[in-house]
Amino acid sequence: MHTHSGSRNQWASKLGFVLATAGAAVGLGNLWKFPYLMGNNGGLPFLIAYLVFVVILGVPVMITEMSIGRMTEQSPVNAYRKLNKKASFIGVLGILAAFVILSYYSVVGGWLLKYIASYATTLAAPADFEAYIAQPVEPVAWHFVFMLLTGLICYLGTKGIEKASTFMMPALFLILLVIIVRSVTLPDAEKGLAFIFANTESPFTLSSVSAALGQVFYSLSLCMGITLTYGSYLKKGENIPKSCATVAAMDTAAAVLAGIAIFPAVFSFGLEPAQGETLIFGTLPKVFSSMQAGTLFALLFFVLMFFAALTSAIALLETVVSFAIDNLHWSRRRAVVVVGFLVFLLGVPSAMSSGLLGDVTIAGYSVFAFMGVLTDNILMPIGGIAMCIFVGWIWGPEHIVAHIEENSGSFRLKKAWLFCIRILTPILILIVSAASAVTLYSALSS
Repeated sequence: MHTHSGSRNQWASKLGFVLATAGAAVGLGNLWKFPYLMGNNGGLPFLIAYLVFVVILGVPVMITEMSIGRMTEQSPVNAYRKLNKKASFIGVLGILAAFVILSYYSVVGGWLLKYIASYATTLAAPADFEAYIAQPVEPVAWHFVFMLLTGLICYLGTKGIEKASTFMMPALFLILLVIIVRSVTLPDAEKGLAFIFANTESPFTLSSVSAALGQVFYSLSLCMGITLTYGSYLKKGENIPKSCATVAAMDTAAAVLAGIAIFPAVFSFGLEPAQGETLIFGTLPKVFSSMQAGTLFALLFFVLMFFAALTSAIALLETVVSFAIDNLHWSRRRAVVVVGFLVFLLGVPSAMSSGLLGDVTIAGYSVFAFMGVLTDNILMPIGGIAMCIFVGWIWGPEHIVAHIEENSGSFRLKKAWLFCIRILTPILILIVSAASAVTLYSALSS
């Protein structure tokens, strides 16, 4: 990025912007969360619901957020305040979502660091992942290390994000493709492919639809301030609808490829496809152990996965830090230290949710799982509905259309975008959020 209009940054190139934005989106949401959600929610039906939500919800919301960011050149709260003082709460919801997500995201980042350290020192994965995350101290320690690294990079600035993404994104796709080649050649691998693309047995319920909706928000980094913040660094001449479609396509491709890489191995080794967040940590090491030079390849994969997670974590932290700098008038140093430490503290219960806090549940969920429910099914959907109502019916969608056409040429799908933002997207979010509320209420009542 380079500086323009005073102190505001811009992406140095279109490719750098797309890869950096995709880097913020393509991370644990694709390589870790999507495969186990797919396993828990029926395979192909979940994939179809996810793809539909990406098209009719993800891309329209991304276009809207990115446009607001570029129009205002402000961080989320100030951006909405600039458009309408009463709308600043939408930005607050995004900042809060980013803060909570990073707290448990960092815990998983710590797991990745543990795996990297284990492969580097013992040439093997930890012997028992469940036993590791049940330990009282080590998961918290790695969570702290991950947040420390994220904070250090955020403190040094975001200039390296663009260059790192330009290298890491192609490398990550390449590694995924190589793992796919190995995974689909394992015995009974066709059962895993059938589970994804021709599954008729696993349950697909309304809660699965809700999970698909939440995953679209989580995976595309919607309504958590990232898209708006990154959009505020975007040059005026870039085509926002095309860029958003490209980012969404890359993000979805990574999610599907991760599923293809993992599920054939799951069935080949006779593992449970719905084993939860441990899927990637319990399954992939077995795949690596069956490969030539498997240890080296495993180390490389987890390093790349760590960088994918780190890029997303930096974007999440930067979003909250930018709020502290702009609205609380803190120095960058103070903002990074205070926000980073608060995120770490919030993440400690998640890091201990399989150990000392293993018996503690919130609405029937572990602390770790509840944080995901809070962001995926409550904070981000509410922010999404509020944004759609504000842009579609109060502030006026014509401002977005005019901005896009002024800077990017004809907005060919403006009627479809308008229908989604004004009607379809908020209705879908409202319906599925109501289903989530019923599920949570039932859990609390039981």
